[in-house]
Amino acid sequence: MFFLCACMTFDIAMPLTLFTVTIIAMFLSKRTEGKLKSTLEEKEFRVRDAVSLVAMMGVMVSLIAFIPQMAVMMMFLFSYSMLLFIFTYIFSDVGKTAAKMYCLMFLIASFLAATICLISFVNSTVVYGALALYCLFGFTFLALMYEENRTDTEERWYLAVLPPASFICLYLFFSRTPIWFPYLLDLFGVVFAVLIILYLGSLFTWRTSLIFVGLLTVMDIILVLFTGSMVSAAKHVSSLRLPIMISVPTVPAILTEWGRAYMSLGLGDFFFAGLIGVQTLKKFGKSFAVLSVITMSMSFFVFEVFMLNYGLRAFPGTLMIICGWIPLLIWKKVKS
Repeated sequence: MFFLCACMTFDIAMPLTLFTVTIIAMFLSKRTEGKLKSTLEEKEFRVRDAVSLVAMMGVMVSLIAFIPQMAVMMMFLFSYSMLLFIFTYIFSDVGKTAAKMYCLMFLIASFLAATICLISFVNSTVVYGALALYCLFGFTFLALMYEENRTDTEERWYLAVLPPASFICLYLFFSRTPIWFPYLLDLFGVVFAVLIILYLGSLFTWRTSLIFVGLLTVMDIILVLFTGSMVSAAKHVSSLRLPIMISVPTVPAILTEWGRAYMSLGLGDFFFAGLIGVQTLKKFGKSFAVLSVITMSMSFFVFEVFMLNYGLRAFPGTLMIICGWIPLLIWKKVKS
């Protein structure tokens, strides 16, 4: 028995990442939901909307492997940029001090990134990236000067431009450099995961969430274990180095012939866990919601151990997550 335990391979990095991202999104939702709902005019998903969303996701995953990579890249870049722009614009009606600090942060970051690129001079593409970042630095400086003389505090489009512009510059010119994977890739992955949870999570109710979660789990099982469409889509898109998933090195380290192993989880699975956490928080309160995130992360850990020790390359992340939530939900219903 001791021999089996000693040889068992396990990882705590990805379960902790899932727990952290879900908790962050869950508690940020309490601060952002009111503003998002007022912006979306209190609209909520109906049952047919939830069913349609799952159906569209299934169709997209099934077809994406047949779409040219350039088209996929343009589609994802546009979607991510619009998400950053819309979310920043909604919350850009801050005070002058906060707006100036926001501009100053991008001013320093863009200047440092451009200067480091020129010094390192990895290749000519990075030099073009440095020039683009210096242009962003100039735009940010003008925005800071304009903000100094601005009197009202309504939404500012020039504040909303900075995050998507930074993302596009970094991706186009640095996605093939060591700084992109895993550092910037994971950073943007976490940001997009949280934003998707906050933005779409505000549209769901408890009832539509249950229907969506159930249908999405069934679809995920079919696309991963039976048709393999999810795996094909992930391989097709992963070579583009788009932030469609979060990849973290295993802890403790698992060494392979290619070096240290990484575990990856798609943003859809983070959205799945975040939606459950947010809706559980609104339905049952803070303590039970935190407990549900803990049990989901533990369930994910158990399934991941099974995958690592039995050589499974892919497994439905939704199933790994929901198996930690359903028993807790049943216990809550029976107890009450």
